[in-house]
Amino acid sequence: MISFRNHVVTLVSVFLALAVGVVLGGGPLSEVGRTTVASSTTPAQEKTADVATFGDTFAVASAGRLYAGGLDGHPVTILTLPGSDAKMVTGITAQVKKAGGSVAATYAAEPALVDPDEKSLVDTLGSQLMTQLGAGIADEGAPTYERMGQLLGAAIATTTPEGETPGEGSSAIRQAMAGAELAAGPKGDPKKSPLVLVVLGDDVDDDVLAGLLSGLAGRAAGVVTVGNTDAADSGDLAALRTSALASEVTTVDGAEHGLGQVSTVLALIRSLNTNGGAFGASGSDGAVPLG
Repeated sequence: MISFRNHVVTLVSVFLALAVGVVLGGGPLSEVGRTTVASSTTPAQEKTADVATFGDTFAVASAGRLYAGGLDGHPVTILTLPGSDAKMVTGITAQVKKAGGSVAATYAAEPALVDPDEKSLVDTLGSQLMTQLGAGIADEGAPTYERMGQLLGAAIATTTPEGETPGEGSSAIRQAMAGAELAAGPKGDPKKSPLVLVVLGDDVDDDVLAGLLSGLAGRAAGVVTVGNTDAADSGDLAALRTSALASEVTTVDGAEHGLGQVSTVLALIRSLNTNGGAFGASGSDGAVPLG
């Protein structure tokens, strides 16, 4: 099957060929854009920038047809980690709506939640919540951060495809985490979602992040974790892709760009039925999750 990336490359090649043909063919258009003022960029650099811009523009413009309403009736919850890019979140939110979905709520993890020096706080709160809500709310024998991920998942996520109205336990967990300055959320009692989108920011300790995501993955239909291009090279995404979580949590890199944001929403749609996979410019499973 021809991938979306191949479509983009093919179209870009066609436009570049046409552009080169016009320049080499001379005529009234041959002088367009010529100037004696020295440029700070080379023609090759300018072409590379144009191709990247075209790829983003093409992806965003054609996204609606690719989505085919795949998120209709399936709410998404967003969890941002410290240092995440607000513009990235805004762009992905717009694409979720274009896919027929909605963002039920956005939660912001506070620095203390992912700081290894605050492990005792996370562990204590986890124990208190289990005592208050009953052992069934999380695995008592789970490591500190995996247990907290389970508790967070119980508060914001569900395996029910259309989402779920939160109960008293969910509200108690949200309030406790907000009071301990571990995670901030919206007012009210937003719906629990089958899909959780985790937006990376500053580098997080590998064990902390893996624990939280593992706990979340056990409570949601699908978890998609996204980061920028750098995160795929040496950051959190790179670590996740070589961990045991690679088959449970879907990762997408390059989400600061339009193409990456479209890929993120396609990954959310895919996660309703299939978990795991690495997508994006550095993804081992391809640029775009179409299957």
